[in-house]
Amino acid sequence: MLWDFDGPICRLFAGHKAERVAAELVEWLELQGLRGLLTDPERETLDPQVVLRAVGRRHPGSDLVAELEERLTQEELRAAASALPTAYADPLIRTWTAVGARLAVTTNNSPRVARTYLETRGLTGCFAPHLYGRTQQLHHLKPDPHCLNRALSAMGAAPAAALMIGDSASDLDAAREAGVPFLGYARNAFKEKRLRAAGAQDVVRSLEPLLRLLRSGRFVR
Repeated sequence: MLWDFDGPICRLFAGHKAERVAAELVEWLELQGLRGLLTDPERETLDPQVVLRAVGRRHPGSDLVAELEERLTQEELRAAASALPTAYADPLIRTWTAVGARLAVTTNNSPRVARTYLETRGLTGCFAPHLYGRTQQLHHLKPDPHCLNRALSAMGAAPAAALMIGDSASDLDAAREAGVPFLGYARNAFKEKRLRAAGAQDVVRSLEPLLRLLRSGRFVR
């Protein structure tokens, strides 16, 4: 079971807002005299990952990328303290683990952040050591399947025998590239529409039906 982190497991920026983090990253770049590094839409984005990716495309492997990635990681760590657990995620994770499934996190967030959050929920043992996420090699971010392939290789799992739960088109694209079946999680109608527009065939608005199915003994992937 390959889990995206922000979305299926929790809402990472439920309290520490992503748009505020994006604005602070843009402000930091401007203070370095690098305002011209971003386009107007990139400066106005509500997603800090957009800022990081933009800098990564223009200065790959640079000290600037390393500094910006660490700044984003620190903001994600702050956000983890007020993250909102996704309904039914905790019992679903524990139940899947109890019936023998092997779980991994495959995320575009820092794996340090995933570990920090999972520790607060008592879930680290359900995943560790299989926490795969963002590094300073930004070209490996989803939709690139790099973190999925790392998880599959480490667990000795065949792609077709795995399942990825994700909430974005980039999750879907990475799963397709890795040859892994995909289940979309959408917490609202807008997110479901975007997933289906990207080509997702199977989308759930709640994890509760999965938990019921698993407890019935009819679903153990």
